[in-house]
Amino acid sequence: MTCHVVTGGAGFIGVNLARALSQIGDQVVVLDDLRLGRREFLAGLTNVKLHEVDVADSAALTAMLRDVPDGRVEVWHLCANSDIQKGAADPSVDLHATFLTTFAVLEVMRARGWGVLHFASTSAVYGDHGMAAVSEATHTLPISNYGAMKLASEAIIRAACETFLTQALLFRFPNVVGLPATHGAILDFTRRLIADPSQLAVLGNGRQQKAYLHVAEMIEAMLFVRAHAVGTCEVYNLGPSDAGIRVADIAGMVRDRVAPTASIKCADEPRGWVGDVPRFRYDVSRLAAFGWTPKLSSAAAVARAVDEIAQQELAPYPATPNA
Repeated sequence: MTCHVVTGGAGFIGVNLARALSQIGDQVVVLDDLRLGRREFLAGLTNVKLHEVDVADSAALTAMLRDVPDGRVEVWHLCANSDIQKGAADPSVDLHATFLTTFAVLEVMRARGWGVLHFASTSAVYGDHGMAAVSEATHTLPISNYGAMKLASEAIIRAACETFLTQALLFRFPNVVGLPATHGAILDFTRRLIADPSQLAVLGNGRQQKAYLHVAEMIEAMLFVRAHAVGTCEVYNLGPSDAGIRVADIAGMVRDRVAPTASIKCADEPRGWVGDVPRFRYDVSRLAAFGWTPKLSSAAAVARAVDEIAQQELAPYPATPNA
């Protein structure tokens, strides 16, 4: 039996991963500071143990993992700062939550002799390439502190592959949607409309256009790559092949679901915030050649998530997420 250590495992993507790993009968140790993650997200899961800890604190991390037995251990490093605007205002946020967590995880892995790491990276490492489809070979030119610290994390992981890691899989996520929603545009739009059903203000001009993947398919893709990858250090874009969906269209879908009579007002700026990449499209041919493609387009993934998040916000959690 494999023991999986999942950082950020009480958050949005982490809890879905923890559920999937527990369902195949493996043991899961979740590490989370619970700033966005919640204990109740993990309620009812078997073989899952939660530790509240600042993952950037290597001493605390070592202590929390002391009881994990030696043997087959895989680490899934998902925790990071998810608020790009906050990181733009205070770069130390991404240094601490996005890069130093990676550094601490690697130090613990080195000390314990654990060699397998799965890392949640991001499309933000690429920066702004317009609507040119970015592949794993595209130049990485991040324009946000978040993207820069994710790229720095990728670099230190690559270096660790030269010394003690036996395998590192680097997953570059697009915009991921679904339950349990803790942040993101759909949740923000939903909460704004519940508070004021008459109008919805949108950051940016609404023409921002990005690729979206539902979290259920994200987890499926990660586990597929884990089962088939053989290289020491590999990078995969995870996402759809389509051109994405516009923010204004997402706002309209949320409006139609939550407050059909609301007006939508977009701003004049082409970006939603400093560090925002307004237009983004993935080249996922490597993943497709490997044997996996999503069933949902960006628009279909967003439509499913809009309904799920509306239910989450209009009724107490938990509904069964992503069943």
